[in-house]
Amino acid sequence: MIVIDNIIETHKNSTFVPVAGLSFFAIASGFLMSLIPLSLSSFGIDSSMVPWLASIFYLGLLIGATCIESIVAKIGHRVAFIVFLSVLISTILVMLAIPNAVTWLVSRFVAGFAVAGIFVVVESWLLMADSAKQRAKRLGLYMTSLYGGSALGQLGIGPVGVNGFFPYLCVLGLLMLAILPPLLVKSGQPKNEHNQKLKLSEIKKLSRPAILGCLVSGLLLGPIYGLLPVYITSQVDNPEQTGVLMATIILGGMLVQPLVSFLSPKVSKSLLMALFCLFGALAVFGILESRSFMVMAVSYMLLGACSFALYPIAITLACDAISMEKIVSATEVMLLSYSVGSVLGPLCATSFSDSPDSVIFYLGGCLTTTCLYMFIKSIEKIHTGQTPIPGA
Repeated sequence: MIVIDNIIETHKNSTFVPVAGLSFFAIASGFLMSLIPLSLSSFGIDSSMVPWLASIFYLGLLIGATCIESIVAKIGHRVAFIVFLSVLISTILVMLAIPNAVTWLVSRFVAGFAVAGIFVVVESWLLMADSAKQRAKRLGLYMTSLYGGSALGQLGIGPVGVNGFFPYLCVLGLLMLAILPPLLVKSGQPKNEHNQKLKLSEIKKLSRPAILGCLVSGLLLGPIYGLLPVYITSQVDNPEQTGVLMATIILGGMLVQPLVSFLSPKVSKSLLMALFCLFGALAVFGILESRSFMVMAVSYMLLGACSFALYPIAITLACDAISMEKIVSATEVMLLSYSVGSVLGPLCATSFSDSPDSVIFYLGGCLTTTCLYMFIKSIEKIHTGQTPIPGA
């Protein structure tokens, strides 16, 4: 392995390590996000903790997004990847060792911080490309690996189960596998000595639709991951169907990524986000009106495709006018916007309505209002004859 590392050009920015590690992480994370709300009763923790566990995880993600860049700059992408995965593993071990509400809240907060690190490391690693087209392709590969792994993880709910220690041990095993690529392959990471922090004046000039797109992505995905497993369980007859529908949501997010990569360089990104929000709102209507499992599954898949499409479009929009040296800092700002939405999303969704369908009504409201905003921004560009620029 040492000989191979010496032969490979160490300055080459390879996609193998981040994508391989991310794939195993995504399977583990996808299973874990649905496992936690469904396994509380087996550990004697009240189900009222579900939205709080989801929100505190995203609070950790938010806090992490404010300081990850400096850590990556000091120790490099590869070592940072290993460190953040190790921290995530340790939080699960603590949860199993001390199964009570307070310990789980603290552990999920720390886990959110670690996951923020994983996202910033992998996203910035892949976005350090020479052209907008190459960035779109790499981010499409990233999103496909992330959502494909997450969808696969959801399918573990049925065969693996949600009670006791065994499901969590499976998650730990997958995270151990995720560490192997950055641990064994020591070449291919981007150089970190050129990283620069965005100044406040530069942050203010970042595309507003990009920032809002990341924020809304968090407002949608926070409840989707944290609350939908419980909502779907109340709709269907058995845990296997919950796993299938959650996997269908994330599968939709995976399948739409090649389309996002293809359209992103060719179509106004504000218009593209507006269209995805429009179809997402139609998917919500389909969920509410579905009378068969097949219609429900198709509606959930469309909801997933539209919800998961927003983040990659928004982040590439933000990075279109950013120099290579500031990509890590830009992804940190975008993750911060996403994290704010993710923290607020589960709490807003539970207080949106007294209806049993509260979380679905909330998702529909977010998608509809965002659709209107993005359409307005895209129309403004057409009337002024502008091409997409920062702040547009």
